[in-house]
Amino acid sequence: MTRHGRQTLLLMLLSGLVIASCAASTGTESTESTETEVASPSPAAIQPDSATAQANQTTPQQPSGYTLTPVVEGLEHPWGIAWLPDGDLLITERPGRLRIVRDGTLDPTPISGVPSVLVDGQAGLLDIALHPQFEQNRLVYLTYASGDSQSNRTEVARAEFDGTSLQNLEVIFRVNRQKYGTQHFGSRLVWLPDGTLLVSIGDGGNPPVELDGDLIRKQAQNLSSYLGKVVRINDDGTIPNDNPFVSTADAAPAVWSYGHRNIQGMTYDPLQNRVWVSEHGARGGDELNLVEAGKNYGWPLVSHSREYSTGQPVAPTQSQPGMVDPKIVWPMTVAPSGLTVYTGDVFPDWRGNVFAGGLRTGNVHRIQVNANGNATEVDTIAINQRVRDIRQGPDGLLYVLTDENDGQLLRIDPRP
Repeated sequence: MTRHGRQTLLLMLLSGLVIASCAASTGTESTESTETEVASPSPAAIQPDSATAQANQTTPQQPSGYTLTPVVEGLEHPWGIAWLPDGDLLITERPGRLRIVRDGTLDPTPISGVPSVLVDGQAGLLDIALHPQFEQNRLVYLTYASGDSQSNRTEVARAEFDGTSLQNLEVIFRVNRQKYGTQHFGSRLVWLPDGTLLVSIGDGGNPPVELDGDLIRKQAQNLSSYLGKVVRINDDGTIPNDNPFVSTADAAPAVWSYGHRNIQGMTYDPLQNRVWVSEHGARGGDELNLVEAGKNYGWPLVSHSREYSTGQPVAPTQSQPGMVDPKIVWPMTVAPSGLTVYTGDVFPDWRGNVFAGGLRTGNVHRIQVNANGNATEVDTIAINQRVRDIRQGPDGLLYVLTDENDGQLLRIDPRP
């Protein structure tokens, strides 16, 4: 490990101790962008009821056969990444900047035309995705927090990229409820093969944050609200006419799945034609879910999480009929963010595996899945920094964004 890596690891460990101490005294999650970085109860205390999920809790091993190669440095809390057709990269920074990497070099001048962004706590400029027909229409999509600390929401905007700036920006989706506080915005973007766009939306925050006189996290079960949901929209923000609740009275028509806490990893698996998400639990209980249209994933009525303030279970049960169980439950906090399915040929043994970033662990978690959707974590790749995103590049290699003040883009290369 390099000196930088050792220093970063030491800082992470010290930071975890400090945050755990603060959580014990205040009963709240850190308002920094350090999702769920609090001490977790022992694994035995929150073992899942689900036999499948429980069977899939293994002790991951450190794989061999790869090296980590720095590609770009000097990024401030990078969040999302997208490859342009010419091989250049667009990278979002949470403080509200869109950066471009040209010929392997980070341009010091940010891309202009980015929308006004709330930057506070977990709020900021979040994910980025290119339109599937980008080469024809030059459309770039961004998710971000808008408003102020007392009244805010997640939005999706699109704009035309001319090589140096965003032009003709328009907001195509807004969460339909405003909230206060700066927690749980989501938010990932995933294109489906039919040209529709999935957007993950957080539940709004931890207790004591409220909406309509009750804990805001209960909005995840309210079909009239977009909080705690995955939504599905057309590329212009209109609603697909085959969305699962489009004809349900009082339901918000863009809702695609519900009962989510805070999804910060979402990916489409083209090999199996399915969608995976990784979402934060509260105190322990992070989840990997196989998400389908119209399904309820339980939060906060069922959960493997515990309250920050008391350590007691968030929900009275971890599973119940009519709600979908997670494929993996991480009893100890991973703080998952960034998710991809490997489809390349450079690492043939990894083909079809799901890779999940860990903010708390500083690892990339490799997960084997089968055609039935069963999942088992088999090993981890130590990054020794907060992992914000992981994506497969056009070259068939995996790339990792680290969520640091001096963040990096790292490439996972096969060992010579």
